[in-house]
Amino acid sequence: MIDRPLYMDRIMAYVDTPFVKVLTGVRRCGKSTILKMIMERLKKERGIPAERIVSMRFDSMEYDDMTAKEMYEAVKAHVSPQGKTYFFLDEVQEIAGWEKVVNSIATDYDVDLYVTGSNSRMMSSEISTYLTGRYVSFRIFTLSFSEYLMFKKQYADVTDPHAELADYIRLGGFPATHLQNYAQDEVYTIVRDIYNSTIFSDIVKRSQIRKIDQLERVVKYTFSNVGNTFSAKSISNYLKSEKRALDHETVYGYLEKLEKAYLLHRCSRYDLQGREILKTQEKFYLADTALRYSVLGYTADSVASSLENVVYLELCRRGYTVYIGKTPEGEVDFVAERQGEKLYVQVTQEIQSEKTERREYERLLGIRDNYPKYVLRTDAFAGGNYEGIRSMHVADFLLSDEY
Repeated sequence: MIDRPLYMDRIMAYVDTPFVKVLTGVRRCGKSTILKMIMERLKKERGIPAERIVSMRFDSMEYDDMTAKEMYEAVKAHVSPQGKTYFFLDEVQEIAGWEKVVNSIATDYDVDLYVTGSNSRMMSSEISTYLTGRYVSFRIFTLSFSEYLMFKKQYADVTDPHAELADYIRLGGFPATHLQNYAQDEVYTIVRDIYNSTIFSDIVKRSQIRKIDQLERVVKYTFSNVGNTFSAKSISNYLKSEKRALDHETVYGYLEKLEKAYLLHRCSRYDLQGREILKTQEKFYLADTALRYSVLGYTADSVASSLENVVYLELCRRGYTVYIGKTPEGEVDFVAERQGEKLYVQVTQEIQSEKTERREYERLLGIRDNYPKYVLRTDAFAGGNYEGIRSMHVADFLLSDEY
């Protein structure tokens, strides 16, 4: 197992606290492996005996059709009479009413609880209802660029991060695809399997969707338009023009389900002048760039929007709330806020003319505050600052510790 300190350090800070640790994220992003890492640390660093560390995976056939009451009895049976029991409950969303079970176990016994899940039941208001003030949530993402390089170093030479960025964009960051030197088509086969299992298990089956072809059309439109502003109504209008009528309420419902399965991230627009979140023309980003390519195929002209996607995810990994900024001069790709901090980011694949360069920088120059501002690119350029705006290679930004 390759360590993922970004998450491990955050989670280990809550060991032996009364909070239930809830790990969420898209399927196969590494949640189960992180649980195993925590278990190993408890044994090696804290001297917790193996018999007081209990792991249960609820998507196993062993727990098929289990009720909440049966789950409670099964967990209770493993409580140690000789000290605190550390429970690692994986994919708990498979059990309806799991929140009540976790709350009861946490209340009734001397335990330290860790749970994971990958779909809408982990986002439901039920968590807040039954675990109010008693849980901390950790969003787990696929591999960051830094983690990707760490994984790749296990089986290949890694020399130039700038050159490696192209592979990271193309192959994505699902951990299972970087355990050895897979070819591109092998990576996409793995990712397509993750995509299919998410669509059919977490969306189609759970929501009893019958018109799967409609859902797939919405998925393909959304994946094709990563980084573009659009609405459910604009998707509906597009499908209508293709003789595939679908009302925008149904489209909105599908988008919501894709979000709740953690395949999509919704990024709202923020009016920097009026200081309000706008409710129309949002953008959507994917949980991983390889999802797009495994479903639609790889095309070089999609790299620019995929660059945006990886920067968006990196900001989210670091705990920022991210918006698209609306200014009188146009859009700022990202406005990121975190505990009183703020930064502005423009992402561009390359700047080929003075006009394009002026456009990218002028949008940031129009923002009259002293928060950091970046223009990120992948072409050759003279480094340094332009009237306080920092120019950086996208790879350097992703690996930077300065924000």
